[in-house]
Amino acid sequence: MPFEQIALNDGNKIPAIAFGTGTALFGNDATEYVARALDNGFSHVDTAQIYNNEESVGQAIKESGFERSDLFITTKWGREDVRDALNASLSKLGLKQVDLYLIHFPGLIENDIENGWKQLERIKDEGLAKSIGVSNFNVEQLQTLLKTARIKPAVNQIRFHPYNYAEHKALLEYSAQHGIVTEAYSSLTPITRIPGGPVDAPVAAAAARLGATPAQVIFLWVRSKGAVIVTTTSNVKRLKEYQAVADLPPLTQDEIDAIDEAGAHGSSLKPSAHPKSVLALALIIFGFILFRTAWV
Repeated sequence: MPFEQIALNDGNKIPAIAFGTGTALFGNDATEYVARALDNGFSHVDTAQIYNNEESVGQAIKESGFERSDLFITTKWGREDVRDALNASLSKLGLKQVDLYLIHFPGLIENDIENGWKQLERIKDEGLAKSIGVSNFNVEQLQTLLKTARIKPAVNQIRFHPYNYAEHKALLEYSAQHGIVTEAYSSLTPITRIPGGPVDAPVAAAAARLGATPAQVIFLWVRSKGAVIVTTTSNVKRLKEYQAVADLPPLTQDEIDAIDEAGAHGSSLKPSAHPKSVLALALIIFGFILFRTAWV
């Protein structure tokens, strides 16, 4: 059974799981990996200007044989003039329109959130993006944006996992109150970057009850929070494992509460740094500094 589609506040719908092309695919040819994801049930592909792989994502889309209407494509603005950036992204992707266009990080418009968001609204008005949203915004930044927004952000994509849930709980609640869907990336942090932490025990218990893997349990937990899963892997077995989450029953409230509590107890744990994550962050910061210098 495929993942459901989640209604957005603008009348569009978003698939509840996405294949992400950041981190390990940052700056790399993603053609083979995106093709593999599309062949194994993914219809939502998440990329970004600063990932430097939109052209290969576009090649995979072109070669997939899928109708454009069967796919949901997200990309993000990360530097330069937003209109120029989107036009370049569309050209690389081989598309006339993306399904979702995000401001990759709030620093791009923090000096003038009102006018910065208006640029995104014009992009939606002109049909270059079906939906528009933000990424990595906190409550205060969303509040500022919503004071003058004519069109609400459809989503806010954030780093989200059991160990930072307590930190982000107010953000999720605020977003839900305003019809903003949360997208979650790096949700497997308890497995990939903080193994052996307190979340392991309740995850293992739920996995044993369901006959599921720990990764599947964490994704069930993400779903329990109403968030869209953004994940990645080069392994076909794991692609199938992640898609199979749609066939699993939900976690019980006791299981959700146990993971929440364990995550709060381990909130001070620091994830180990993935080398490519460090490189990606460095390139993002460098690109942002260049953008700000040119903008000022």
